Parts: sequence; structure tokens; C-alpha cells
Amino acid sequence: MTPLRTPDTRAPRAARRTLLLPVLLYGTGLLLLAAAIALAVSIGEIRIPFTTTLAAIGNALGISDVPLDRIHESIVRDYRLSRALVAACCGAGLALCGAILQALLRNPLAEPYVLGISAGASTGAVAVMVLGLGGGAVSLSLGAFVGSLGAFAAVVALSSGAASRPNRIILAGVASSQLFNALTAWIVSTSASAEQVRGIMFWLLGNLGGVRWPEVQLALAVVAVAFVTCLACARALDAFTFGQDAAAALGIPVRGVRLLLFTVTALLTAAMVSMVGAIGFVGLVIPHAARLVVGPTHVRLLPTALLTGAIFMVLADLVSRLVVPGQSLPIGVVTALVGAPVFAIILYRARPPM
Repeated sequence: MTPLRTPDTRAPRAARRTLLLPVLLYGTGLLLLAAAIALAVSIGEIRIPFTTTLAAIGNALGISDVPLDRIHESIVRDYRLSRALVAACCGAGLALCGAILQALLRNPLAEPYVLGISAGASTGAVAVMVLGLGGGAVSLSLGAFVGSLGAFAAVVALSSGAASRPNRIILAGVASSQLFNALTAWIVSTSASAEQVRGIMFWLLGNLGGVRWPEVQLALAVVAVAFVTCLACARALDAFTFGQDAAAALGIPVRGVRLLLFTVTALLTAAMVSMVGAIGFVGLVIPHAARLVVGPTHVRLLPTALLTGAIFMVLADLVSRLVVPGQSLPIGVVTALVGAPVFAIILYRARPPM
């Protein structure tokens, strides 16, 4: 008589564990992001009780109607909350772009500004600020966005199309950056006053002081569309890490996917830079930190980088407002001071054994 076999329950347990881990990871990430935003909104030169902050956020989101002090509610809703949300979107967008470009270009040092978009945005913003292009009808953000698109067009032209070889695109980005940086320096040195130079330097290092709710709506929409598009291409990105030939062998339309993703990253970077200026190290460091947590598979890497970048930028903006009493540092200074040592640690840990 054949003995009865005990049903194997290891496979269902493994499946539940596989499903539970991402839920716990991203749920924790969302809670940390919410806590970071609440912390950033409640702390500043004017101290507001945390309960008042939560009530003001609830009123702004339409989920509560608590009577509050008008000054406190205005500070939370019209200044701090919009600033924190734009910071989160900016960090998420730059981290997402960094993860995409590092896969497409197969270069661990690739970041959103490798295509010269930051340099083009700087030229557009400086042209509006100093030369007054547009006669007041063109805003600083619009000028920066147009300059970003001009830089991307220059990269496409220099590389003979956005689907060219990675090294050719990187070299085209370097050339475009040098060109637009030279144009910016020429405008500043020949036409800007001392006060304008100070404002330009502050903007070039990242400035969240002028963002309001229209920028929040735009940033949320752009990041959401870009994230869904990139996540749909996660399988293609996994294949691109092994080269174009491997991706083509798997049936992926290499040229079309590369052109789509380059365009998405360029537009996303242009939108972020036009709102807050050039903020470095986020798109370079955050994807590497996310890989240490979830590995290189892009269906997990992209949402992890998105959340990590958002949390990092919100906390960096909080530090930039508090580190010097009475004034706000450019947020790019904080991201560089934090990002450079973190990136050095990542490089040290990833070094080959002697």
C-alpha cells in the first residue's frame, strides 16, 4: 500500500512571501514619505504644532474642515505643503531618470544631466532673467523649459538620433553641456548686474522658494505619466543592461523603446529643472542606493528609486531651510554635501577584491 504524501506547502508560502515583501517595502516607503512631508511642513522659522499641521493638510486636501488660525493654515497650505510636494516630485523624477539612463547607456555614472538638459535650462532661464527675452510674457520656468528642449535637440542632432550608441550619446551630451554653459557664462559676464548674478547663482544651485500649487499639479502629472511609461518598459530595461543585441534577441523593438525612454527622461528632467533649477547627485546616487535594497530588476528598482528620491529631496529641502538660521541654502548644496559622501561609500563597497 502506497503511503499518503503530505501536501507540499512550500510553493504557496513562497508565493505569499514574494507578494508580501513588495507590499511591506512600498508601504513602508509611502509611510516614510508621508512622515517626511509632515515633518517638513511642521518645521520652519515659525513653529506650528504638529496637530495643527495635520489638520491644515487635511483641510487642504479636502478630507477635513477644522477651524484653524488663518496665518498658520496659510503658511502650511500655501507655502510649506506645496514646497514639500514639489520637492518630493522633483526627487522622484530625477531618481527615476537616473535609473532609466543608467540602464539605457549601460553606464553607472549616467544621470539626468548627462544629456546637457541642465545646461540648456540654465541658458534659457538666464536669457529671460538678464536679457528679458519675451518682453515679460515669458516666465523663468518657461524659458528654462525651452532651453532644456533646445539642449536635447542639440544632443539628438549631434548623436544622429536618440537611438545611437551609448558612448556617442554621452559625448553629444558633454558637447551640448559645454556649449550651453559657455552661452550662459557669456550672458552673465556681459549683461548681468551684481544683483542678477547673485540670483542666477542661487537658481542654478536649486531653489524651491517660488513653487506654489500650479507647480505641484504640473509636477505630479509629469512624474505620474513618466513613471507609468517607464514601468511599462521595465522588461525592456532589464534586457538593455545586457546590450542592444540581447534586447533585440528577446523581441524588443530597440530603436523605438530607446527613443521613447530618452524622450520621456528628457521631458521629465526639463520639467523638473524649469521649476526648481539644477539639483545634482539625486539622479546619480539614489538609483545605486535603491539597487542595494531591491537588486537590479527594474520592476522593483523603479518604484524604489521613485520613493527613495522623493524622501531624500524632502529631507534635503528641510535641512536647507534649517542649517543656516534666517536664510535658506540652495538645495543643490545640501544634495551635493550628502550625495558625494554616500556615492563614495557605494563605490568603496562595490570595489573589486584585492
